Amino acid sequence: KKATAAEGGFEKSLTRLEEIVARMESGELSLDEMITCFEEASKLVAQCGTRLTEVEKKIEKLVSLQDAE
Repeated sequence: KKATAAEGGFEKSLTRLEEIVARMESGELSLDEMITCFEEASKLVAQCGTRLTEVEKKIEKLVSLQDAE
């Protein structure tokens, strides 16, 4: 099973993305393998983006609570 940003952590997803990019840049993949890698990478990018947005909102809330004190 592939890690998602929520299940395996943001860092694991980012590491997986780096692995995928390295494979794609190697020039050794077939077209079908490239498409599969691209699909997985696209999902990971979306999941990481969602996680970053969640963290950003949490930080903004904490800062606004701190400013209110």
